[in-house]
Amino acid sequence: MNSGRTVFAQLTDFLPLREFRACVARYDGHHKVQSFTCLDQFLTLAFAQLTFRESLRDIEACLNAMGPKLYHMGFRGAIRRSTLADANERRDWRIQADFAQHLIAVARPLYATEDLGVDLANTVYALDATLIELCLSLFPWARYRKTVGAVKLHTVLDLRGPIPSVVHITDGRVHEMVLFDQLVPEPGAIYVMDRGFVDFARLKQLSNAGAWFVIRAKKNLKVARRYSHPTDRTTGLRSDQTVVLTGFYSHAGYPAPLRRVRFYDAEHKCHLVFLTNAFQLPALTVASIYKLRWQVELFFKWIKQHLRIKAFYGTSENAVKTQIWSAISTYVLVATVRKRLNCTLPLYLILQILSVSLFEKVELGQLLTEFDASQLDPKLAKQLSFFD
Repeated sequence: MNSGRTVFAQLTDFLPLREFRACVARYDGHHKVQSFTCLDQFLTLAFAQLTFRESLRDIEACLNAMGPKLYHMGFRGAIRRSTLADANERRDWRIQADFAQHLIAVARPLYATEDLGVDLANTVYALDATLIELCLSLFPWARYRKTVGAVKLHTVLDLRGPIPSVVHITDGRVHEMVLFDQLVPEPGAIYVMDRGFVDFARLKQLSNAGAWFVIRAKKNLKVARRYSHPTDRTTGLRSDQTVVLTGFYSHAGYPAPLRRVRFYDAEHKCHLVFLTNAFQLPALTVASIYKLRWQVELFFKWIKQHLRIKAFYGTSENAVKTQIWSAISTYVLVATVRKRLNCTLPLYLILQILSVSLFEKVELGQLLTEFDASQLDPKLAKQLSFFD
């Protein structure tokens, strides 16, 4: 039963504050801090994400309008836009990054049994990156092109959820391949990638670690066919072959045989060629696994639509990374709460409900479970479906 606590306070009860304090201590986050602590900073940024605040002045006005409730919501320091700006500018962004990674470690087991849509017991990861464009005159450190600035969000997404397992933020000029250097291969897992990740030496390292991969082949790939397996052409399959790479550098990077699966996509009227080291899977399953890679594109579109990671409260590199990591923490926190409360609502609807209810004193589980989503017409909602 609710004892008069706000929805925001109930939501933050799911935060592992002991781990947060450990992250703060690791990077000396409270050095010369008098009143506005790192927890106050995190709660303020989480509030801004959940209520879609557009500026520091907006955040300050909304929170101070509810002054008597702030203490019971977890805030201890006064909320001032200049103080928040200084905190985002000076306090190490790695505090937010490490805490987000801990929240990810908590959330992933909760979604470990989610249905992939493919009959697989393996964990499936999708690797990709997306650009977040910035104004170069305001963010001169984020040079991408001559007149354009950008940061790049590199992600390894666990497709059971989907929850990001690895997130790496760089400037826009860094190639997606840097994600391989952040990756610790998981034996038995399947990694799905597009053509931008074709690097046969790195793929061989992945294979040597006991992991499987499915990757789309480049058009100029040179191979020699060793064996052709029978296929059912009515399913869209055109060929299933065992091949070896014949290019000098590609063969040096991956001298072992590979499997090449050619598939015709009738919907888009195009042929797709996949390479994999998973010889034990049916050929149609290989094509279906690659289709799952669209989930990472959906993830990027979703967070850009529903989290504030395209407009920033500060212009320094530290402020931008702090805001992105706090957005990821908020996303994972809400996903965790959704699972812990056995809520079946899509994540988008949960965020919309929370955005207008944070100051209400109603039991959180009741708020989320009594909402009647059956009255909504899914054909009228043009939102991306996520956590359906």
